[in-house]
Amino acid sequence: MSNQTQVKSEFVNKVRQRVAEVVVGQDTVVERMLVALFTGGHLLLQGVPGIGKTLLVNALAKAVDLKFSRVQFTIDMLPSDIIGSEILDQSSGQFRTHKGPVFTNLLLADEINRAAPKVQSALLEAMQERKVTIGNTTYVLPAPFLVIATQNPIEQAGTFELPEAQLDRFMLCHRLDYPKLEEEEDILNRQLAMGLKRVDQGAIPKTAFDMIVDEPCCRISDLTEAMAAVQAIHVSDVFIRHCVEIVRKTRSHAALEVGGSPRAAMAIVQAARARAFILDRDYVIPEDLFALAEDVMLHRIRMTYEALAEGRNGKEVLNEILADLG
Repeated sequence: MSNQTQVKSEFVNKVRQRVAEVVVGQDTVVERMLVALFTGGHLLLQGVPGIGKTLLVNALAKAVDLKFSRVQFTIDMLPSDIIGSEILDQSSGQFRTHKGPVFTNLLLADEINRAAPKVQSALLEAMQERKVTIGNTTYVLPAPFLVIATQNPIEQAGTFELPEAQLDRFMLCHRLDYPKLEEEEDILNRQLAMGLKRVDQGAIPKTAFDMIVDEPCCRISDLTEAMAAVQAIHVSDVFIRHCVEIVRKTRSHAALEVGGSPRAAMAIVQAARARAFILDRDYVIPEDLFALAEDVMLHRIRMTYEALAEGRNGKEVLNEILADLG
């Protein structure tokens, strides 16, 4: 590993340490968030309530000097609640532009599947082109810009399934699991030691959110250097061929109705570069492909009705494709 890359990889260690002060475990999730941050890709986090999805994103945003916005998606939201709108100024009789929370570096779209499809679609232009249109004017979003969205996969009442076009905009979809036994015990011990937060004459028990340090440990300039280092990671022709082969096999597999788009192959390559950088390598290896395949591919494929009736699932089919590659 080169000295230049080693210096820039200090960014990774600083962010990991800062997030670990607040969140117990979840190392893989932190890695995926860093992958998204280094590549400008968007990340969808799926998991049951209470496992720290929102806390993780908050901790990451505060660790890096990023402008951060959080939007709680609800069924009665409008697209203007996300991107903004033109408002008539009564005093001057002129319209002025009110920019929405999408004008930020890191947008947390909390429970994105609770909003109606028209609101979800309002994010499409922003996620793909890094710009939004308000009225007749197009505005470029700040750089960097990425969306980290969360959704609860088990509670379906009052939710709307994300359409394929929306899902394809997410570079990665990571599925969070419950913490390990010792990690859950550590969470409880930390909570017991937090104490009270005094407000005026009263007090409330502190939560993990109160443990987040406001002072960032890394600046945007540090992030920019890390992003440049990721772009310098070597990707071999063989690795590219394998990525294309996997994606093309999903399109012809008998159990799949919808396979991956060319964007899926691009996502694997870019994510593999970022993972190699995080793990202190100047080049990608097959392990990167196999480690990232589920997060890149599963949300982009659709099973046939016949395969679902037989009890098959996307993870099983993807593993078959990966086994053929190996």
